[in-house]
Order: sequence, then C-alpha cells, then structure tokens
Amino acid sequence: MFEMVEKIEEADFITHSGTMHADDVFSTAFLILYKKKGKIIRVNDVDLTKTKESAIVYDIGKGTFDHHQMDAKVRENGIKYASFGLLWEAFGKDFLRKEKIDNIEEVYTYFENDFVMAIDAIDNGMFPKIDACYKVKTISDAIKLFNPGYQSMEDSNTNFLKAVSFAKTLFERELVSVVGKVKAREKVLAILKKTEGPLLILDEFMPYEEVILSSVEGKNILFVLFPSNREGYTVKTVPISKENFESRYPFPEEWAGKTNEEFEEVSKVKGALFCHKNRFLITAKTKEAAIQLVDKTLKEKK
Repeated sequence: MFEMVEKIEEADFITHSGTMHADDVFSTAFLILYKKKGKIIRVNDVDLTKTKESAIVYDIGKGTFDHHQMDAKVRENGIKYASFGLLWEAFGKDFLRKEKIDNIEEVYTYFENDFVMAIDAIDNGMFPKIDACYKVKTISDAIKLFNPGYQSMEDSNTNFLKAVSFAKTLFERELVSVVGKVKAREKVLAILKKTEGPLLILDEFMPYEEVILSSVEGKNILFVLFPSNREGYTVKTVPISKENFESRYPFPEEWAGKTNEEFEEVSKVKGALFCHKNRFLITAKTKEAAIQLVDKTLKEKK
C-alpha cells in the first residue's frame, strides 16, 4: 500500500527526515488514506527540480503544505496551521466524498475541531494547560515514542512507517467516532425537543453528552436513560460542563457503591442493580425501575 523509497524522483509524498512528530506522521497517514497508495521519502532538504510534478511536499520546503515560513497560515481563533491542517483543509472534503460520508460539511468541521486542530496547535508550540499531579500524554507524545531510543540502534525510517500505521488506525477510529456523533446529533436534538422533564430517555445508546451541553434544549436535562450493553438499563447524570465532570444532580449519597439486594434495600426500588461510588451512574433491570430511581433521587433532594 505504501513504501519508503530512496530516490526523490520516485516519491509521491515528501517530508522531512530526522525526528518525527505527530504533524508529519498524521499528514502521511492521511495522504495514504486519501490517495490509497504512495511512495514516501524523508529528506533533509528538497530540490523541487528533482521531484515528480504530482508529488506532495509537506512539513518541509516552505511550499503550500509547509508551515515554517514567516507568513504561514493562521486560523481565525489564533491557532496556527501545521502541515496536517493544511492538507486536511485542501483535501479533507474530497476525501470524505470519496469515502461516501454523509453530512460532509459537518463531519469535516467536527473532525477539524476535534482532532486536527490540537495536533496543529501542539506542533506549533501551543501546549494544553493541564492541572494534574501526574504525567499526561497527548497523541503527539505517543507519536514521539516511535523515534529511536537512546543507543537503541533502531532504524528511523522503519519506525516512521510503524508510526504512520499507528496514526492511520487512530485517524480511522476518530473518523468513525465523528461520523457517529454527527449522525446522532439530529436524533438527540429531536428527542430533546419532545422532552419536558429533567430525564432524557433514549431507546438506544448514542453519543448525547456534547449535544446536551451545547444546546439550549439540553440546559435542563439532569439524567439520561438508555439500554445498557451489559444488562437492563443505565442512567447517567449530566456533567456541569465539558471541562467540569461534576454532576448537575448526583444520585443520593446513601446509594454510593451499592449493588443488587443492598441497592434495592436502600433505594426501595425492586430491580435496582448498581450505583457507582461517585454517584454519576446507576443501572437497573428494567426501564421502569430506572425511572423510579430517578424519581426517588429528585424527591429525596427536594
């Protein structure tokens, strides 16, 4: 499907050699998915007189798909484009069209905001602010792990191909996730518009949280009920925001960590199965039992 070559005139994709980053790796992965095949070369410098006319040069050469020149492109929100973003902007919609993806405009924009932009930002030195007492690794950090370790004697190009294969899988999984969220959005909004109380009831699980947190219709929703992929039904609380996972309305303290008979006894609901110790999730054998648990939560809080 794709291979590394040694002669620049044979290459379809040309990028820089040396240390690999998420930008050049994901750019390569995207081009392979878009073009379906291709020959790659990593070089220290580019002599455009020796390249094929159809070759795509990125993250090097200060051309259309490089971002190291002084007048490099910047998004309206201030985040600079890296090569991945420039390639996605140029070919993303055509790629989605070839993949027969519905809602191309929505999927393109969602994928840009949810995935591409973060990789571009980090490659341009705009790192996320994380308040944690442990090491947090981003996708960009994961790609760096493919660089040869100190005195490991690993081949850089071999590892680059491994990194591209890994990035290709992540790209494909992200796209599946985004397509699903875009499809689910209309369904969730339609159900929200018909929902009067604080409980949103779904007949099947679908991505709902972002819709609730970003829509006027979802501002009063406290709980979401849906069929469990294990047994019975699940009810989850709605977090305060995308950044704050604290529940808008947690389940009662005395339910925390309770299961089966113990949970039934404390809740007085037949069919109660489990309440998470952090009080953001409960399960029940039937939909009716799940609704009773929500009703009791609301009444006890009042």
